[in-house]
Amino acid sequence: MSAPAPGIGLRWRVVPPAPGRARRLVDRNARAAAHYWWVPLSGLAEPVFYLLSIGIGIGKLVGGIEGPDHHVYRYAVYVAPALLAASAMNGAIYECTFNVYFKLEYAHVYDAVLATPLRAVDVARGEIITALLRGATYSTVFVVMMAALGDVTSGWAALAMPAALLIGFAFAAAAMAATTYMRGWTDFDLVNLVMLPMFLFSTTFYPLATYPRWLQIVVECTPLYHGVVLERSIALGLVGPALIGHAAYLLVMGLAGVALAGRRIRVLLLS
Repeated sequence: MSAPAPGIGLRWRVVPPAPGRARRLVDRNARAAAHYWWVPLSGLAEPVFYLLSIGIGIGKLVGGIEGPDHHVYRYAVYVAPALLAASAMNGAIYECTFNVYFKLEYAHVYDAVLATPLRAVDVARGEIITALLRGATYSTVFVVMMAALGDVTSGWAALAMPAALLIGFAFAAAAMAATTYMRGWTDFDLVNLVMLPMFLFSTTFYPLATYPRWLQIVVECTPLYHGVVLERSIALGLVGPALIGHAAYLLVMGLAGVALAGRRIRVLLLS
């Protein structure tokens, strides 16, 4: 076997190809999570409880509700896709706020990581990919539960999980960027202050037409609203060009969050 050209082997050993650098942090996170596997596993209970409570409890009381196409659906069929979007948001935010803040301020994981060929933007990408892998597990369970409870009415529902990953990407990136501005654990109260109103008002439980016009405008500006519309339209088979705008909103939000998070980590750890 011929020897590699001078310098090439060394360059690949010291500085891995750019797409693979973030994977190193993902591998590290996976090994660390293996020691407390019950923590991410506990998050699987949330979608199960939501779907059961809506399908067996509230859904029996509400009856039918008018969907975006003016067709009347069972309440559980209407709400389940929105809960999937909310679950993707919750998982992404919790993964990229509390966990990232602990690694940044207490465990000092990123100080060690940046002593390797990984860059600050690789840290941001690695943590966001970790959040997406965890979110993919939750989304899969959610979609399976929807199908088991008879809440899937269209073959387009197969795209519900990719849509959930897009929602998770947007919120994970934004959450990680926001975490770099946190001054202490008390600032995390602001996270719940943002998440709870979005969960309640982003047409999760009732149509947008229920609100007065001024509140409709506010709701239409929130990212979870775009996620809910995307998931609900896919689950109900109402797929059309209008969904491109909702997907683009989430994609731009995610890309901006990655860029900001990488820059902020570089400022915090390398300045």
